[in-house]
Amino acid sequence: MYSFSVKLNDNFETAIQRVTEALQKEKLGILNEINVDAVFKKKLDVEIPHYRILHACGPSFAHRLINQEPDIGVLLPCNVLVREETDGTTTVVFMDTAAVFGLTQNAEITPIAEETNAVLMRVCDALK
Repeated sequence: MYSFSVKLNDNFETAIQRVTEALQKEKLGILNEINVDAVFKKKLDVEIPHYRILHACGPSFAHRLINQEPDIGVLLPCNVLVREETDGTTTVVFMDTAAVFGLTQNAEITPIAEETNAVLMRVCDALK
């Protein structure tokens, strides 16, 4: 599997705020956000529930990964999806870095990927 998730009873904006704060507590920042629902509306004139991809990054993790595998940038940053459900709840989906970074088949990446994944799992657990 390439992800793990948690379902929140929070509305979308509250969920975004909680996810951002939980990431910051683990020393992860958000480099960028992709507001997919707004893009779909603008480019396709299609409306979907709120759907935002947060590009989370821990510079020390990224630096270590790039030092071991220069091309790993195509797999960075760690994506966190915040998705509004039709019942008013929100699902937060985290990239499983151990699975995704494992695509490199570089044994030097494995411990860094597992460490990064543990951080993301703590963020997920903090939202429960």
